[in-house]
Formats: sequence, structure tokens, C-alpha cells
Amino acid sequence: MRQLPERMQETLYDDRFIPAETIKLRKKYRAFAEKELFPRAYEIGQKREANENFPRDLFKSMAKKGFFKVAYSKKDGGTGLKYPACASAVLAEEMAYISASFAGSVNAHFLLAGRSLSFGSAFIKKKYLKPLLDSELIGSFAMTEPQSGSDVRTESLITKARKKGGNYVVSGQKRYITNAGVSDFIATLVSLNGKSCMLVIDTKSKGCTTSEPDKKLGNRGELTYDIYFDNVSVPKENLIGKEGDGLRICVAALMYGRTSIGSSGVGMAQSAFDETVAFLKEREAFGQKISRFQHWQFLLAERAVEIENARNLYIKSALAIDNGNPFPVVESSGAKFYGSKLSVDMARDAVQAHGGLGLMVELAHDESTYKVEEIYRDSKVGEIYEGSNEIHKMVIAREIFGK
Repeated sequence: MRQLPERMQETLYDDRFIPAETIKLRKKYRAFAEKELFPRAYEIGQKREANENFPRDLFKSMAKKGFFKVAYSKKDGGTGLKYPACASAVLAEEMAYISASFAGSVNAHFLLAGRSLSFGSAFIKKKYLKPLLDSELIGSFAMTEPQSGSDVRTESLITKARKKGGNYVVSGQKRYITNAGVSDFIATLVSLNGKSCMLVIDTKSKGCTTSEPDKKLGNRGELTYDIYFDNVSVPKENLIGKEGDGLRICVAALMYGRTSIGSSGVGMAQSAFDETVAFLKEREAFGQKISRFQHWQFLLAERAVEIENARNLYIKSALAIDNGNPFPVVESSGAKFYGSKLSVDMARDAVQAHGGLGLMVELAHDESTYKVEEIYRDSKVGEIYEGSNEIHKMVIAREIFGK
């Protein structure tokens, strides 16, 4: 069985800028991740995608510990923290350190789907949000479509709603939807007569079907699907907010999500860093430990500073949200693209440092396993989903030069 390496974060970094409330929660998250998630992490990361592999029991355990409630006010059934976005981002980092796949599934459930529901009526919060926080229901969030990717302008949407008898009737298709095939409902972005709307659609509704889970390069434990709507009748009570609010609600939820993509990138980068340091301290070449070679010393020194910068950036984004700015554009986009890019760069270095062992899922000789190949595969999606990194650079550029 794999062993966890020494956590270099403990000796290299100072959490002085992170709220004390969040630091206490980090300890709880880490205890869960190491005790309950770590023994399952290899299986989650390596098994081919299948509905029966969804770790529902781990979601239940997190719910019992109140982890999904940290992003919500008391009136919405949450913990009522002073720094909910910080708590959510650190949760993502700690889960991604152990399993990026699991972190992705968790974020889609309690942040993207959950934060969308928080803009809903008392009816929606009682029927969907509270059971989501308790993991009695699994949620998913559907924005992306086959032909549009990051282009979610209302005029680009093929998933459309029309009114009939006081209800909404939805037809269309969404793609890459995390948890869709195992979820109970989907917070869905639709176009209604040229206006964007968010609707809660029960997955058992007539005309609502999902594909089998996609087979992917990485993030195999984060199950994604196409979902199809064929004249699905949705009660009018399932409209989140008002007609025309759909894109605004999506973006607000994505501020949490993008910040947590950045923190997940930090978690993966830190994990790859720690694995590499441990390996270089033990492996010998040309009569000395590889850690004695200046190339690796200088490279890891650079990466240590970059991980520190990425962590500070996602915390800054979360603090901006917690201090009343619901749309911290530069901070959230910066945290997302920088953290995700760093995870790819550090994972690539980790594979190189491990040499041939860096490519091993399992070495036949002794059945040993090496996590860095998994991080290498899992990290890439962070540069693509929730807005590609190119989109986020464009967003930041607009803040510099104007639209």
C-alpha cells in the first residue's frame, strides 16, 4: 500500500494569512482525507469510470461531519462561518492532495450545485439544498454544451425551455456534467425566449436521461456524462431566482468553483512536490543522492515558491468573496489558471524526477505504485474546465485594457 510522504507544507509555509477559523477546519479535513479517503484513493483514481464506483459512503461521511455546510449561512442550513469561501477552498485543497478525482466530485456537488440552489426560494432550499448538504441527495450542475464549451452566452445555448401550462418544458443536451448519472437533480442553465434561466431538474423526470460515464485520460473517479432533455416538464417552483438571472447565478457559483479549482491545483502540486522530494532523498545516481544535484535543488526551490504564491492567490480570492465581493474577477480567474497550470508543471517535473517509475501505474516486479503518474493525468483537466485558462487570461486582460 502507498505511504503518505512527509508534508513539506508543514515546514515551508506559514498560514498566518489564513483565518484561524479556516486553519482549524483544515485539520479536520486532513484527518478525514488521511484516515478515510487515502485508503480508497488508489482505487478511486485507477478504476475505469462506472456508476457503481461512485464513493457515496465517503460523501455520507463528509456530510455527517458537516463539511458540506461550511459554504452556507445558518438560514440556508449551513454552519454560518465568517469565512465560508476560505473553508470551501481549503477543503478542496486537502481532498485534492489525496485524490483530485474525489475533490472534483465534491466540488460539483456542494459548491456548483449547492451554491446555485442558495439563490433559490425557500421551497428549493428545503426540497433540494438541505438534503444536498446532508448527502441525502446528490447534486450536479449543468452549464456546458457539446458545441459551445466555455461559450455560455444565452444565444449559444441549445438547451431551451418554453412555458406550457404554468410549467417549463426543457429540451436540449449538456456535456461533461460531473455526477449527472448518479445525481438526484441537476441545476441546469437554459435559454427561455432569449433569457438565461437556472432550473432544478429531477433526474427521474420523464424525458431526462444520461449517457454512460465518459472514459477519460484522468480524473477517472470524477464521473462525467452527457445529459439529454426531451420535452422534460419542470415545475415552475423549480426556477432558481428569476427569469433572466441564470447566467448571473452560474457565475456567482463559479466564483466559489474557480477558487476551489485553484486550490485543488495547489493540492495536486503540493502532493507531487512532496512525492518528488521524498523520492529524490532516497534515490541514488552516480554515487550520491539525486537530491544533491543542483538541477533538482534549483527546480524544487522554484516550485516551492510557486506553490506558496498559488496558495496565497486562492486564499486572496476566497477572502475577497468572504469580505463581500461576490465577483472577484482578477483574483478568482488568477487563482484558477495559476493553480491549475502549476499542478500540470509540477506533475510533469515529478514524473521526470521519478524516471521510468514515474510512468508506472503498478510495477510488475513488486506491485509497487507511484502516485505521480496519476497526478500527471488528473491535473490537465484543471486547465480546461470551468472556463479554459485562455478564457481566464482574457477575463484578466479585460480588467487591464477594458472590453
